Amino acid sequence: MFTDPSTSDRHATAADGARIGFDSVGTGEPLVLLAGQANSRRWWDPVRADFSSSHTTIAPDWLGTGASDSPRDAEWSTRRFARDVIAVLDELGVERAHVYGTSMGGRVAQWLAIDHPHRVGALVLGCTSGGGDGTVASESDVIPGLSRDDSRETLADLMVGPHWRQSHPGQLSVLGDPCMSGHARRAHRRASTWHDAWAMLPYISAPTLVLHGTADRLTPSANGTLLAERIPGATLRLLTRARHAYFLESREDSGSTVLEFLAAHPLKRAD
Repeated sequence: MFTDPSTSDRHATAADGARIGFDSVGTGEPLVLLAGQANSRRWWDPVRADFSSSHTTIAPDWLGTGASDSPRDAEWSTRRFARDVIAVLDELGVERAHVYGTSMGGRVAQWLAIDHPHRVGALVLGCTSGGGDGTVASESDVIPGLSRDDSRETLADLMVGPHWRQSHPGQLSVLGDPCMSGHARRAHRRASTWHDAWAMLPYISAPTLVLHGTADRLTPSANGTLLAERIPGATLRLLTRARHAYFLESREDSGSTVLEFLAAHPLKRAD
C-alpha cells in the first residue's frame, strides 16, 4: 500500500546539483504528473483532485519553473528532465510509479519509459509527439501567432475553446509560469522543439495510453495517432472537439479514461 509521504513543498537534487521542487498529494499507488512547456506543477491544479483521491500524485516543477532552480549553464532537454523526475522519485523512496505526461511533459515521459523502464508502471501520453520523423507540425499560422503582442490570448485559444472559457471564468492554469526568466522560457522551447525519441519508441514496454483532442491545433492529433502506432500495444483515445488542454475541456471523459487504464495495470502486477 502506497501512502502520501508529504503534502508540503519538497526538493530533490539533480545530478548537476540543481534543486528540483515538487509536492506529493493523496493516497494510493504513486502517479507522477508532468506539466507542459514553461509551466510549473500548477498546470495540474484544476484536475489534480480527480487523481489524488485514488493515487499519491507527485508533481515536479521543471527546471526554471516554480520552486526549482534555474541555472543558466545547465543541460536543458527532455531527456535531462526525465532524470530530474527520477531524482524526485529517489527522494521519495518510490521505486516505481505510473506516469502521466502532457505536452512537453509527455515528451519527458517517453524518455522515462525508454531510459528507466523499471521505474514506470503504466504510461499515459497526452497532447504530445514523439519528435523527429514522428512529428506532425502545427498549422503554419500557429507558431507566428504566439510571437504577437496578444500571444497570451492566442495561447489561451489554442488551449481551450470559447464555450469552455465562458463557463469557466478566471485565470487559466496552463498559460505558463509568470515567474520564469526569459532564458528559462527559451531553454524550455528549445528542449521541447528538439525532442526526438522517435527511433526509441518501439522499445517502450510500459502499458501505454495515448490521449489527444481532435481540435488540437498546437500539436495536431495526427501526432497521437503516430505515437500509438509506434509504441507496442498502445491504446489511442481521441477526444472529440477538444483542444490542446483536453484534460480541462473533456475533464470527466479523459480523467475517467486515465483512471480506468491505471486500474487495469496495477503496480503490484508482474509485467
